[in-house]
Amino acid sequence: MPADPVDMVSDLAKMGLYKDQQIKVADKVNAYELRKALLLKTAGKGDPNREKLVLALAKQAGGIENAFAAAFGPQAGLFFADSIRNSGATRREFLKNLAIGAAMVALTNCAKPGDPSAVEESTDIDISTLEKTDLKIGFIPITCATPIIMSEPLGFYKKYGFNAEVVKMPSWGAVRDSAIAGELDAYHMLAPMPIAMTLGLGSSAFGVKLASIENINGQAITVANKYKGQINSPADFKGFTIGVPFPYSMHNLLLRYYLAVGGVDPDVDVKIRPVPPPDSIAQLIAGDIDAYLMPDPFNQRAVYEDAGFIFKLTKDIWPGHPCCAFAASDQWIDTNPNTFRALNKSIIEAAGYASDPANRSEIAQAISDRAFLNQPVEVVEAVLTGNFEDGLGNTLTIPDRIDFDPYPWQSFANWISSQLVRWDLQGDGKAAQNITDETYNTIGKEVFLTDLARELAKEVGLNPSAETYRSEKLESDTFDPQKPGEYIKKQIEEYGI
Repeated sequence: MPADPVDMVSDLAKMGLYKDQQIKVADKVNAYELRKALLLKTAGKGDPNREKLVLALAKQAGGIENAFAAAFGPQAGLFFADSIRNSGATRREFLKNLAIGAAMVALTNCAKPGDPSAVEESTDIDISTLEKTDLKIGFIPITCATPIIMSEPLGFYKKYGFNAEVVKMPSWGAVRDSAIAGELDAYHMLAPMPIAMTLGLGSSAFGVKLASIENINGQAITVANKYKGQINSPADFKGFTIGVPFPYSMHNLLLRYYLAVGGVDPDVDVKIRPVPPPDSIAQLIAGDIDAYLMPDPFNQRAVYEDAGFIFKLTKDIWPGHPCCAFAASDQWIDTNPNTFRALNKSIIEAAGYASDPANRSEIAQAISDRAFLNQPVEVVEAVLTGNFEDGLGNTLTIPDRIDFDPYPWQSFANWISSQLVRWDLQGDGKAAQNITDETYNTIGKEVFLTDLARELAKEVGLNPSAETYRSEKLESDTFDPQKPGEYIKKQIEEYGI
């Protein structure tokens, strides 16, 4: 390292770390009052060599506080002026301090565009207002959880001031029970779960908010290899035992929809039972189940293991359907409102990053690790990129096999509620008690935080809809979210189930 910081800064300029304009910026910056830890975190970005450089610059500036002020603080201009006025500094010393400030600015802001590790002014988060920064977020190891998982290794949580740990959970029942017990700060949930839990379906009533959607599409019906050539329509599933990850899941509701459209009674003609996703392939191989409608990567992993074939993607049943979500309890949100907002914002930004196909291979590398999905990278990449083998000898390219759109449409909530009423999964009629079309809207608005998600999405540069409801076009019908009662009646009359 050059002995004279002016020479060092000259070298940094040649490396492209900052331009002449940043010297002017260094003399005018008036943004934040950050502590030493934040300075090192921001400029050092976890790289020991960068941190050494930051500390060396700080030493030349006369200490961390001076260096910090030179780069960011409201007294930056005075710092430079005082170098001449109070210390008898030469012009070279003045330029030295000016260069140090410019270098600090450069180090803090020289991350590549789109690099989530850079704590930028645009995050609009005052870390000092966060009620809690050490967080535990539960997840099931599936690609639906991509924004929640990737936010740890790719730095989205860190960007918003969090020391967040994603905690792998064994099943959706465990997620629900840990949520109720307060063992997690927030969680990856199936989209129907916050509605079911808030209404007391499948558990005691427990208020949960769906803050943003994790993924759309991304599931499939996978069938054991012994049935190759035998499955062409819903009728061919009669007599099957079919696995789904949880009773209150999009998987169960979509499977029931698909079967009923084909004249198959999901409560009589087949047996549907919950299977934790990580157990699904073993049960398929053992013959405990004949097929499953599961999240990926377990559909693709079945092909990889030569255990089954992908019969139908759920995007063909309902294009753009929701699946998983980021959620937190009413109580936790009330206790940590600023933390909740910042955390939701970080995940919405991650979902936006994941929505770009150009980022999918990078994400696959990041989340395939044993600590996260614990899957072969090629399996995860096949799911995320949509370039995959289906187990029937076909190589397919379907870019939206899975996609990421964090916007929680109220029409999603109304369709989910309509199917909870239709199928009465609890068997006591509780879901249908005193329900009217307006009740569906009330439940949706209570649980799905659509307006907040729109606001946060705009803040991170996404372009969410200004509408909250839309007609949902499924494979065999169209759902009018303002007439869910009529929709259920028409389904039963048309399909006879």
